[in-house]
Amino acid sequence: MAYLPSEQRSATAAGTSRLVAVLALACGVAVGNVYFPQAVVPLAAAGLGVAPGAAAGVVTATQFGYAAGIFLLVPLGDRLPPRPLLVTLLTVTGLGLTAAAAAPALPPLLAASVLVGAATVVAPLAGPLAAGLVPPERRGVVGGTLLSGSLAGMLLSRTAGGALGDRLGWRAPYVLAAVLTLAVALPLSRALPRLTPPSRQRYRHLLAEPVRLLRTEPALRRSSFYQATVFAAFSAMWTGVALLLTGPVYGFGADAVGLLALVNAATMLVTPFAGRLVDRRGADAVNLVCFVLVVLAAVVLVPGAFGGGTGLPALVAGSLLLDVGMQSGMVANTVRIYALDADVRSRLNTAYMTCAYLGGTLGSWLGTRAYAWCGWPGVCALVALPAGLGLLRHLTATARDRRTAGSPCRTSRI
Repeated sequence: MAYLPSEQRSATAAGTSRLVAVLALACGVAVGNVYFPQAVVPLAAAGLGVAPGAAAGVVTATQFGYAAGIFLLVPLGDRLPPRPLLVTLLTVTGLGLTAAAAAPALPPLLAASVLVGAATVVAPLAGPLAAGLVPPERRGVVGGTLLSGSLAGMLLSRTAGGALGDRLGWRAPYVLAAVLTLAVALPLSRALPRLTPPSRQRYRHLLAEPVRLLRTEPALRRSSFYQATVFAAFSAMWTGVALLLTGPVYGFGADAVGLLALVNAATMLVTPFAGRLVDRRGADAVNLVCFVLVVLAAVVLVPGAFGGGTGLPALVAGSLLLDVGMQSGMVANTVRIYALDADVRSRLNTAYMTCAYLGGTLGSWLGTRAYAWCGWPGVCALVALPAGLGLLRHLTATARDRRTAGSPCRTSRI
């Protein structure tokens, strides 16, 4: 923007800051729609007269829909103008939440949950959009701001959903989520600029592109592997800690997990700082800090098995370290992939988030089994294992980069 007068540059920067703030709000509301059902499943089971295990299918249906939305809808961010795309998705999500709130039985609730999950993919679309609106040296802090909004939605929605459901019934959180989702669509429609999408490819080509990009872009494979390992550790810990806190060692209710998540909501303030660090030091430096924090968190979490005054502080401190590491790594990885090709950012994000989501799913599955086989120490070992693999891969990659940089036939790597 060097060709603009200083007053116009300031106005443009202020407008971009407002847009980023609105996008962060939209990310928080959208991501919250995926996670608040976890807190209302027991209430929905009682209200619909079904077994809790059957009602837990609501969470699975929402997450399945979200995964499908990432694969099927996020690539459209490179093909369709952002304003009608995001506003339409928010509107469909709001209608899906309304249908869920009015569901008379479990099957309609499951169907509405799939629709909500698939349409609430605003966050993976907002990241590539924001990256194209700011200069490269600000992508880290902007990515951190959007991630803060997403994390706020993830962490706070479970606590708010459970509290509201306890007082007004399981349908109330769905009604509130629908109102918030439809309400955020209006300021977003006003804040989003009119932009021409970078691609005119057919839809089937857009769907195939993430696989091709994974095959041809080493930096994308690297970032995807990094986030998959860290998200696996993150998911394993949160799956295991729910079993630990509600088991015989602590004997707490399910709301204890929500309270621990609420304490960890403070870590969302770290992501803008991590973004500034990426802008100044580069993604590799922040990835290194990320892996070290996650491995350290695994060690700090071990005394949580003892319970009482020793265990609770360990769980709080370890989960805080793990959250900071996961969030910092996500900022670094997204900045790395958004630097690859401005015309395919949504498809890059599709490949990246699909890998991260698969890592998290595997981590949750293994976390349950590790707790059943080895208790809490087994979960802590599982947290350390993928992070250690990621750290080893990172040290190998950076050492190879240094050798390449010092060779006469120098090639550039991201």
